[in-house]
Amino acid sequence: MKKSYRIKKEKEFQKIIYKKNSYANRNFVVYIYPAEENSHFRVGLSVGKKVGNAVARNKVKRLMRHALFELKEEIKPNYNIVLIARPKIVELSFVEVKNNIVHVFKLANIIE
Repeated sequence: MKKSYRIKKEKEFQKIIYKKNSYANRNFVVYIYPAEENSHFRVGLSVGKKVGNAVARNKVKRLMRHALFELKEEIKPNYNIVLIARPKIVELSFVEVKNNIVHVFKLANIIE
């Protein structure tokens, strides 16, 4: 994904999480916050150490980024999103990861 679609700063993560507008399923937690200045969505990914070692965490992040890349046309604009992976995500394939992201985004009403 392009840099303009990413959230990288800790203060931005904390601002979105602090608002406590969250939705979850078994494999993901998503926090959303309406953005004023952007014409497209921005997303920050978080994969904690409980998921596994660095290799496993990076693999999960790659899968998440690829799923978001495929879904970017369907995601509503003007949202800042923090997507947090839960530990069971390591056992899933790409299709299952994508389906879980779609499910949690539908719960959050970010996607139709």
